[in-house]
Amino acid sequence: MTDSPEPALDPARRNFVIGAGVLAAGALTGIGTLAASTAATAAPASNTTGKKENTMPFITTKDGTQIFYKDWGKGQPIVFHHGWPLSADDWDAQMMFFLNAGFRVIAHDRRGHGRSTQTDTGNDMDTYAADVAALTEHLDLKNAVHIGHSTGGGEVARYVARHGKGRVAKAVLVSAVPPIMVKSAANPGGLDISVFDGFRKQLAANRAQFYREVPIPFYGYNRPGKTPNEGTVGNWWRQGMIGGIKAHYDCIKAFSETDFTEDLKQIDVPTLVMHGDDDQIVPFADSAPLSVKLLKKGELKVYKGYPHGMLTIHADELNKDLLAFIKA
Repeated sequence: MTDSPEPALDPARRNFVIGAGVLAAGALTGIGTLAASTAATAAPASNTTGKKENTMPFITTKDGTQIFYKDWGKGQPIVFHHGWPLSADDWDAQMMFFLNAGFRVIAHDRRGHGRSTQTDTGNDMDTYAADVAALTEHLDLKNAVHIGHSTGGGEVARYVARHGKGRVAKAVLVSAVPPIMVKSAANPGGLDISVFDGFRKQLAANRAQFYREVPIPFYGYNRPGKTPNEGTVGNWWRQGMIGGIKAHYDCIKAFSETDFTEDLKQIDVPTLVMHGDDDQIVPFADSAPLSVKLLKKGELKVYKGYPHGMLTIHADELNKDLLAFIKA
């Protein structure tokens, strides 16, 4: 963990972040040139002594984007990739569990999300993966396990396929968007583009209200006998509202229309695919079973009746399964 202070937020954004946290407590996701443009300007941290150097919790990419990250502990690194429109905070249950299990845990806020720069450009999978490559180079991560949830699963697939050679030991895709979400002639089981157009329309019209509504099916709280946990729903809203609306709007296209088929085919490390069969956000049938068939070393684990946000509300079970896979 770094001891250096974070760069100060401007007063308007600082007040907004504080206000958002208070409200949530009471209320209840250009190919070559873009990849090249996002290499970190900071020199890679040296690990020749076996000790991590004190660094600021941001890297700055060549296009001026600041990427916030957490880096705690020692041992084999595990890198967590969050879903839309959330932040590194969505991994709280996993960060604490694996830190206490003796791992080095790293999580970042994707550009436009959380505490990272609210970008109006580069909100696409190629750039997201290049940002991760810049971060892993800066931290000099090797033998790392990359775990991605939802949109983060797509980010993991693209990063590992294009940038992870020699740095990645294993990968995990949890409730993840690959191979591709949108319906087409080549993907007849996908969701119609009108679904994602609806997301964009609601986001642009009233993001705050939309982010109150999405967590209900996200965690399966709309199922019979389920009672929403106000803290969980409020925390989802808090994370979403801290990010930038333009980046969130663009990311809908990134997570729904990006085709990860070739990425999955190129991944040559052991990869665990975890998915709930009652996922209302990324439907099971057109995601996990198709992804595992494309992977060279894929393993599928299905959770009966579990929703999209199962990493949060079923953290104890999933953390044990993740640990078993990492140690296997």
